[in-house]
Amino acid sequence: MSRTSLCAIVLTAPLLLGAAPAAAASSPLNFTSVDVDLPFGERMFPGPNADAINNNCLACHSAGMVLTQPSLPRKTWQAEVEKMRSTYKAPVADQDVGPIVDYLAKLKGAD
Repeated sequence: MSRTSLCAIVLTAPLLLGAAPAAAASSPLNFTSVDVDLPFGERMFPGPNADAINNNCLACHSAGMVLTQPSLPRKTWQAEVEKMRSTYKAPVADQDVGPIVDYLAKLKGAD
């Protein structure tokens, strides 16, 4: 950096810094608290044979989010579970894939 450029930065910096507080003072920020009511979601997947899906999928998804998905063919549920494992690195053990797909196909399956 040349000496001229350095001098321009040193001389301009106080002007820029001095302008910021003046601008903030002319339009102060007002922070307020708000109350928000969020819908209560399912805490666990319901029904029998839900152990594998409860033990694996609730780490990233609410049960309500999964259960509001459209009904899908078993093959598509299988692909979704595999996508979670391969693309998103969900730590689902091989032995849990079948029971998860079975659960989803039974509860949210389409023929």
